[in-house]
Amino acid sequence: MNEDRTMAGREIRFGNDEIIVSKTDIKGHITYANRVFCRVASYCESELLGKPHNIIRHPDMPRCVFKFLWDTIQSGNEVFAYVINATKYGDFYWVFAHVTPTFNDAGSIIGYHSSRRVPDRSVVSKIKGLYKMLLAEERKHRNPKEQWRASLPKLIDFLQEQGKTYEELIFSLHKGAENAATAGQRAPGQSGKTSQVCA
Repeated sequence: MNEDRTMAGREIRFGNDEIIVSKTDIKGHITYANRVFCRVASYCESELLGKPHNIIRHPDMPRCVFKFLWDTIQSGNEVFAYVINATKYGDFYWVFAHVTPTFNDAGSIIGYHSSRRVPDRSVVSKIKGLYKMLLAEERKHRNPKEQWRASLPKLIDFLQEQGKTYEELIFSLHKGAENAATAGQRAPGQSGKTSQVCA
């Protein structure tokens, strides 16, 4: 993440029929970014390729959740999550992410594939509360490793109280939202600086 970037606080949205897609190597460096990714995050493809995927990390995304996600995919499993990302200009966008390992013929992980869709707004409003609690603990510490080490037990405690894994929590919220009325879903739109002219 670009620590010098100012978070402007404008939310960027993308279409319900659009999918943000990226691929990385085993160290998390971007090897592919589709046009939707580039447009929403306001980067040229050349600015993303070879860069760590956390170039889009938003400071309101708890480090312990990323630690959990990274550990999950490194173990060879897929993971689903609600994530807030930052654009090049400090705006933000929420996604419902599905991340999977990519394997070679020998069964070894050679990279990761991420597909991000438009999130359910009712789930976003609920997940914000959990992330706010985790961030409050992380902000007591300065070192990133100390931050996720301090907040991860709180995430685990929360999940145990709910009697769910993180993925089960996400899908229970998602299913509840799908069962609710969807007629009032907002039309896709965009705001803030989403255009990026590339040479």
